[in-house]
Amino acid sequence: MVHLVEEKRDDVARLCRRFAVRRLELFGSATGEGFDSETSDLDFLVEFQPLKPGEYADAYFGLLEGLQQLFGRPVDLVMPRAVKNPYFLEAMNQSRTLLYGREGIEVPDLVGWPRPTSRRRDR
Repeated sequence: MVHLVEEKRDDVARLCRRFAVRRLELFGSATGEGFDSETSDLDFLVEFQPLKPGEYADAYFGLLEGLQQLFGRPVDLVMPRAVKNPYFLEAMNQSRTLLYGREGIEVPDLVGWPRPTSRRRDR
């Protein structure tokens, strides 16, 4: 995990508590050596605690804005149910790093999608 994120873990935890986050994970280039401190954004996977229907947007956009201000760079904030592409899911799963929370994030059911590692040949 990049030093930029590691050094602000306590601030991230405060944001998570403020916006009712159950679990927050970092994924993508910031978890490895591909992170460019000048140009890379930060990618997060978030699961919120149960909220009333009208509270989800406030929590999502409040957390997004808070993370962007905290890190001073663009942030992508992904909710598990929004992930439908199996190739993106596979890439994301290879680099997920827990930042906040204990309970597991449930990934969407991808029944009917080909496994990312399989190669189909049209005959």
